[in-house]
Amino acid sequence: MLLNHDPFDTFRALERLTGAARQQAASGMPMDAYRAGDHFVASFDLPGVDPGSIDVSVEGNALTVTAARTAPSGDGDYLVAERPRGRYSRQLVLGRDLDSDQLHASYTDGVLTLTIPVVEKAKPRRIEIEHGGAATTIEGARPEHSEEAPTS
Repeated sequence: MLLNHDPFDTFRALERLTGAARQQAASGMPMDAYRAGDHFVASFDLPGVDPGSIDVSVEGNALTVTAARTAPSGDGDYLVAERPRGRYSRQLVLGRDLDSDQLHASYTDGVLTLTIPVVEKAKPRRIEIEHGGAATTIEGARPEHSEEAPTS
């Protein structure tokens, strides 16, 4: 249903293997993705992001979320600066089972939530099975016994 594309994933895996510590979060845009009934939901943590800097776009089956987090204005020397800043982007490859034309986006309390309905043909459905007590006969399926003509 969804593929997550992260061009730096190989480097992050290498850091995990070598035990290298990171000073910043792995992504400036942590995400949860799940299916809720007939909808796919993706929630992105974007605290401190100006809602006007958030952009959600769909091109083909690629969904891209971009946002910018700026440093607070002020004249001061940081003692600790762990919160990621700058422009962040996350791209998801959507499956054919999602109706991206009906995508809904909302931003509340620092969380961007995208809700995409599952297309009707991909929704689970029950298949009725016909059954009956009588055997079904298909004509021509069994050859009839016939008397053979005498040979001379």
